[in-house]
Amino acid sequence: MINRKIDGFLDEFFRDETKALLITGARQIGKTYSVREAAKRNFESFIEINFITSPEAIGIFRGAKDVSEMLFRLSAFVNKPLVKGKTLVFFDEVQAYPEVVTLIKFLVDEGSYRYVLSGSLLGIELNNLRSEPVGYMDVKEMYPLDLEEFFLAIGLAENVLNVLRQCWEEKKPVDEFVHQRLMQAFRLYLVVGGMPQAVQTYLDTNNLQNVLAVQKSILLEYQRDIMKYKKDDNDRKLYIEDIFKLIPSELNAKNKRFILKNLNENARFATYENSFLWLRDAGVALPTYNIEEPKLPLLLAKTRNLFKLFQSDVGLLVSQFAGGIQLQLLDDSQAINFGSIYENVVAQELKAHGFDLYYYNSKKMGELDFVVEYRGKVLPIEVKSGKDYERHNALSNVMTSKEYAIPEALVLCNGNVKIAGKVIYVPIYMLMFMEKEVTVDVEYKIDLSDLKI
Repeated sequence: MINRKIDGFLDEFFRDETKALLITGARQIGKTYSVREAAKRNFESFIEINFITSPEAIGIFRGAKDVSEMLFRLSAFVNKPLVKGKTLVFFDEVQAYPEVVTLIKFLVDEGSYRYVLSGSLLGIELNNLRSEPVGYMDVKEMYPLDLEEFFLAIGLAENVLNVLRQCWEEKKPVDEFVHQRLMQAFRLYLVVGGMPQAVQTYLDTNNLQNVLAVQKSILLEYQRDIMKYKKDDNDRKLYIEDIFKLIPSELNAKNKRFILKNLNENARFATYENSFLWLRDAGVALPTYNIEEPKLPLLLAKTRNLFKLFQSDVGLLVSQFAGGIQLQLLDDSQAINFGSIYENVVAQELKAHGFDLYYYNSKKMGELDFVVEYRGKVLPIEVKSGKDYERHNALSNVMTSKEYAIPEALVLCNGNVKIAGKVIYVPIYMLMFMEKEVTVDVEYKIDLSDLKI
């Protein structure tokens, strides 16, 4: 069994919260499996209703006069006892009946049972809802296995992981033997990726052809989903398939930026914007937007029509390249530039850890691969897949700029930990320890009672 970080989250949520939970994310990332396992650990009774395999279940809610009638119909439909206070009700594939998200408020308010909702393409479908049950439901985004989850799945010991985390925190080199083995594991992650079925297939067979077959099957599922959406709600044509197929080649281009003219010589961003948003909301692509300058807040410097488009899983990306690249990745071949693949890993890792994705490009300074807000400051991140990772003109330009006054930068590379001035070089796998800080509630009160006119 593959252990996921969401397992601990679910246990804590069911212990501390009474609200419903909506789990969103791309198809085939393990949402349903995680909920089922959490139910075994936390509840006496478990009810699962899939709105695609059991479309008749929609009748439970349609036409019901009140919540009591909904629950009566639910009990009759599943033909199994619902134990008050000890039952988890799981509505899966809710994109087939998104109205249940609105109705969940009444079920939570009634209070007899706990509720989890999940499905694919929720980011698209929920945009069409008139209201969401704010205060009655939390939303949890789920992603493919990140680096830490993958390393533990393939057998990395917890004590080794703890030592690596200490090296990250103290900015000290990793034991060279351990470092080389972790780089091997990282390169394996490039090939297998983080889709649970692909990872499990690797664990069961160690056969990369079997893994590739799983990845191709997932991509076909994505394409079938895409084919369902020819137009948006305003009856505008969508170009989702064209864009999705172009992602690998666009990432392989010199600047990795998505060029609209490669779709159509006369393409305008306004025509294609909804298609890009579809891919983002479906969880299958990760847009990384250009910022005009590396200053806080980054959101205000965002340029919405200049972006790179990464895939949500590096294994799926690699599976679309020409045959034989998997072995070249594993062998750390110097004949191929793996820069786009390394950057894809960084994008999906940062996103899974709560960071908004930006990059910086200017004619004067050059281009920074990523720029994030980290611990209240701007943090430039360079990603280097080759041996000359200490060459980074754009980063040097930005770090010497008095206007930006950035305190430190991160270079993710194949080498070991090294500090050179304000630049910190770390092995790329150490990115797994970089977490977005949790916002702490701060109470603040001002007393104006002493003001007199």
